[in-house]
Amino acid sequence: MLLNPDDYENARQTRDPRFDGRFFVGVLTTGIYCRPVCPVRVPKKENVQLYKSAAAAAAAGFRPCLRCRPESSPGTPAWSGASWKVSRGLQLIDQGFLDENSVDELAEQLGVGPRQLSRLFNDHLGASPVEVAQTRRLHFAKKLIDETDMNLSEICFASGFGSVRRFNAVFRKTYNRSPKQLREKGNTTAKQVGLIEISLSYRPPYDWPAILAFLAYRAIPGVEAVTESSYARTFRLDDKAGHFVANFDAEAHQVHLKISYPDTRNLYHIIDRVRSLFDLRADSAEIDTFLAQDALLRPMVGRFPGQRVPGCWSGFEVAVRAILGQQVTVKAASTLVARIAERYGRPYDCELKGLTYTFPEPEELMDADLSGMGIVGQRIAAIQAVARMVAAGELRMDCGVDTETFVEKICSIKGIGEWTAQYIAMRALNDPNAFPHSDLILRRAATAPGETLTPKQLRERAEPWQPWRAYCVILLWRYYGYLKKIEINKNI
Repeated sequence: MLLNPDDYENARQTRDPRFDGRFFVGVLTTGIYCRPVCPVRVPKKENVQLYKSAAAAAAAGFRPCLRCRPESSPGTPAWSGASWKVSRGLQLIDQGFLDENSVDELAEQLGVGPRQLSRLFNDHLGASPVEVAQTRRLHFAKKLIDETDMNLSEICFASGFGSVRRFNAVFRKTYNRSPKQLREKGNTTAKQVGLIEISLSYRPPYDWPAILAFLAYRAIPGVEAVTESSYARTFRLDDKAGHFVANFDAEAHQVHLKISYPDTRNLYHIIDRVRSLFDLRADSAEIDTFLAQDALLRPMVGRFPGQRVPGCWSGFEVAVRAILGQQVTVKAASTLVARIAERYGRPYDCELKGLTYTFPEPEELMDADLSGMGIVGQRIAAIQAVARMVAAGELRMDCGVDTETFVEKICSIKGIGEWTAQYIAMRALNDPNAFPHSDLILRRAATAPGETLTPKQLRERAEPWQPWRAYCVILLWRYYGYLKKIEINKNI
């Protein structure tokens, strides 16, 4: 399904970066598709067709532009106007689900039939799940060819191709060149030995200093290190340890990522988690426009545009700190989770200051002795119950599960309530509509100064904010803190 060129003509003519990834331009005279920010001369309107996704443009027979590199766009916004099924399907495909599973299995995972899933994808993206996965695979491989010094066979399998032969054939068909020929024409800038360096784009506006401040306030010493413009952390994946550093570049609208990890086959999964951690796929311009329709939120959006919802590396890690954060301050919770990490985290050695161990896995905490660290017994029992369920595969904390199912399951554990469950859903499930409606700060921030809503009143007040209630949480927290600082400064 083609988009109406008139609706996006101004964005196309001005190369507006806010629309990067929201649509792709198929140029009829060249057979190439581009990003709306492509630096080449803007084609005439009668010579273009607009597509909802890169996969749709590719399915229509257009080849990706070598100048603007569609593989470097922020991608199609996962939640923009799409159904829950499509949004979750996109996230699972981005995690490589179709590299090892079929469309039927993807449909089963999402609770729909294969034909219905294909119809939903075509309606919302203009392409089938397989076409979306193929484009994702090709784009990631092209990005690795251009930006890293990985050998081509590593790139082949890191991108999800089943064989080098298939890898070469797809590139020749798409670019009329082999991967080797593309690399010879590409950037040969020297890279730091042992690190994979890659840049991830985002759409402005993006208040990334706010997301770094959020993460810094909750950082686990030894596991995470945050500066004014960067975030670094250790991690374990498939029982192998690694770390990454993300540096924000406001001028280029990019995050420059350096990854140290011994198995390149997991590279896409690592990058996907980083995208989710920083909410890089979000379309803040669209979200802000929607929220500004509400009289309460309008001045908040005006003051703090481009808010994103911080994700996480590990749902289990967020669950542990959320449990520890019940009825205590954020700083107190950080102290407790740091004690757990220090006692049971595995030592990690790297050149980065402040990274000394990885956070313990569920298997390492489910029967661990957590006494003597200032954690009350009920919290210990809840952490260990979550650890056992995750280790046994009975509890998932990722985008593959819907929030309602997740909340019901985790709330069956004694000591875990709705607030904790919704907070985890917001950060680990990446649900843009998750909403911890019992939160005291939210209940105060959403009404007149000096008043406090009941949880029921807040939930009713937030009805018009759907499907972006998680963004409202971040916005309300931010604005409330801002007003409190003004109040304190007045009293000094």
